[in-house]
Amino acid sequence: MTSEEIKDQVYDMGKKARAAALALAILSEKKKNEILLAMAGGIRNAAPQILEANGRDIAAGEERGLTSAMLDRLRLDPDRLEAVAAGVEKVATLPDPVGEILSEWDRPNGIQIQQLRVPIGVIGIIYESRPNVTSDAAVLCLKSGNATILRGGSEAIHSNRALADALQAGGERAGLPEGAIQLIPFTDRESVAVMAGMDKYLDLIIPRGGKGLIETVVSLARMPVIKHYDGICHAYIHSEADLEMAVKIVVDSKTQKPSVCNALETLLVDEALAEQFLPMVAAVLSAKDVELRGDEATRKMIEAKAATEEDWSTEYLDDILAIKVVPSMQAAIDHINEYSSQHTEVIVTKNREMADAFLSQIDSACVFHNVSTRFSDGEEFGFGAEIGISTDKLHARGPMGLRELTSYQYRVRGEGQVKA
Repeated sequence: MTSEEIKDQVYDMGKKARAAALALAILSEKKKNEILLAMAGGIRNAAPQILEANGRDIAAGEERGLTSAMLDRLRLDPDRLEAVAAGVEKVATLPDPVGEILSEWDRPNGIQIQQLRVPIGVIGIIYESRPNVTSDAAVLCLKSGNATILRGGSEAIHSNRALADALQAGGERAGLPEGAIQLIPFTDRESVAVMAGMDKYLDLIIPRGGKGLIETVVSLARMPVIKHYDGICHAYIHSEADLEMAVKIVVDSKTQKPSVCNALETLLVDEALAEQFLPMVAAVLSAKDVELRGDEATRKMIEAKAATEEDWSTEYLDDILAIKVVPSMQAAIDHINEYSSQHTEVIVTKNREMADAFLSQIDSACVFHNVSTRFSDGEEFGFGAEIGISTDKLHARGPMGLRELTSYQYRVRGEGQVKA
């Protein structure tokens, strides 16, 4: 396709999305839920086609030499696909944030003012290898009254098309407005630039993927961007930690699913208990085939490869863990604030006062005390499926559910009041 053809097609999608957003904004919660349930049915009805399409993406990924972690993020099977459909149904059960009154008050002149939640409008989502994002993004935007334009990566193009077709076919049977959910059907890089410049139609753009993609979108965008950079998550084992609890939290954070953004990447251990704790945790991690990379102090206590400066700022998304022994909690805080991607950090300690000090000094979206980093997730927070995890501070931070996909509006009522 030529540049002009790409621009024309994407802009046409933008026009349709803008019209759909106006229709979605006035849909009742009941109607939106009916559409969502029909969309879940659409996924189940099209399961053979979706899985066949995913198989083509997996085969292409293997030919291209994608890592095992990337292939895992890409892969769908009957259980995962059923989880996607069930996730759509779960969103239908969540409270609709649209119309919620945030505050209201009366002025001395009799004017009544309400601040209430309203949809953002049209949201563009640019993402890479996870086909489930196609469904998550579409249904969360729909429930919050937003139209969405989706642009997936080349790795999952067949899966994304099949999922989008299934969602559209199911939703249409229940009255889904035309243009409410649209997937850009091609993967030309130029389409990203077109979306980023389409501020006439897009109110918000959310890039989900590698740092290169996010930096490209941020540099080009003419509308607000909510971004999620790397998930370089840390665990600090304080000198007053329960060692058995600490082992469980570290192992779960690293190995429960290494390929996701809330998996643990760096372990910081207080020197007061490092000699006792490191052999305990290393034995379990090594048995699970986790490659350990440690600083000099760590390597005096356990077998590990030498960690480099690059390891402290790397999101592995794989069975690799960087380990550093620190002299104090302040040293751990300083390390995290220097190398963290401001995603999720955890302290393991029995000392509540020390935990509170740690949480208040860490500049990350999510800070945990005695909890696995794997709980940094919209569903675990009770939000239902999430649109992503924002490492920004405005307007959304951390796991983004339905509320984070709304803005607010002031509605003012009176009885003829005038300023003059």
